[in-house]
Amino acid sequence: MRESTGPTFIGCGSDFASATSVLLGVPFDGTVSFRPGARFAPAQIRMESVGLETYSPYFDADLTDFSLCDLGDLEPPFGNTEKVLQLVQEQMRHVFQHNKKLIMLGGEHLISLPAITEAKRQYDDLVVLHFDAHTDLRSDYLGETLSHATVMRRVWEVLGDGRIWQFGIRSGTREEFYWAKAGRTVLQMHDFTGLGAAIAEIGHRPVYLTIDLDVLDPSVLPGTGTPEAGGVSFPDLITALKAVSTLNIIGSDLVELAPHYDHSGASSAVACKVLRELIIAVSIGL
Repeated sequence: MRESTGPTFIGCGSDFASATSVLLGVPFDGTVSFRPGARFAPAQIRMESVGLETYSPYFDADLTDFSLCDLGDLEPPFGNTEKVLQLVQEQMRHVFQHNKKLIMLGGEHLISLPAITEAKRQYDDLVVLHFDAHTDLRSDYLGETLSHATVMRRVWEVLGDGRIWQFGIRSGTREEFYWAKAGRTVLQMHDFTGLGAAIAEIGHRPVYLTIDLDVLDPSVLPGTGTPEAGGVSFPDLITALKAVSTLNIIGSDLVELAPHYDHSGASSAVACKVLRELIIAVSIGL
C-alpha cells in the first residue's frame, strides 16, 4: 500500500508497518443527491488540522500516544462508481488483513459500503453503529441502487436484521422509517437516547462506526451536502464517542463534509476536531 507523500493529519506520522490505526481519504462524491463537494473534504481537513492540538481534553489523551499512519487519499476514477467501490474494498482488505484499525475519511457516505463489506469478510459477527441525520435506507434513489441515499440498505443486505444501530435520524421517506421499525435496524430518532443499551447489547463484538457529519445540527456544521435541522450538538457527539470508545471498534469513517458551503471555515474546524476524537476513540478501544 502506497503511503502518503503529501500533507498528513496531525499526529499521524507513523509508517504503515508500525501503526495500529490508519487514516485513509476517499475524495469521492459521485452519487450525492443534493449539493456536491464532499470530495474536497479530506484535503481540507488535513490542511486545517495544523490549527488543532494533538491533545484531547475530552479523552485526556493525545494523538501522539498512539501509532497512527495517514495513508493519504485514494485516487478514485470519477464517473465509475462501481470501480471506486472496488478500489476502496481492496484497500480495506489490506488494512484489515494486517490487523490495523481503520479510520476512513470521505467523501460521500456510499464509501462506507465497501469498507463494511470487507470488514464483514474479516469479522463475521460484525455490527454497525450509524450516526446520521438520514436513514439512508432507500431501496434505490431515482433508479440507482448505489447511492449515498441507499448505503445503509445495501449494508443491511450484507449484515441482515438487527445488526445496525442508527442514531440521530430525523429525515427519510415514510417507507424507510416503517421498513426500519419492522425490525431491520434499531433506529433512534433525533439523538443518542438508547446508545448505552446498544453498547451493552453489542458487548465485545467487532464494530464498524460510521459518522455522517450531518448528524450535527447545521448551526454547528452547515458545510455539508444535505443539512438537516434538528441535529445533535457537538458536546452530544463527543459524549457519544466517549461512550462507544469502550467497544471493539475495528473500523470507522467520517463522511459528508462539503467544506466550500461554509466560507467561514467553521465546519472544517469542527470536522477536524471530530476526527481527532474519533481517532482516539477507535485507538483506545478494546
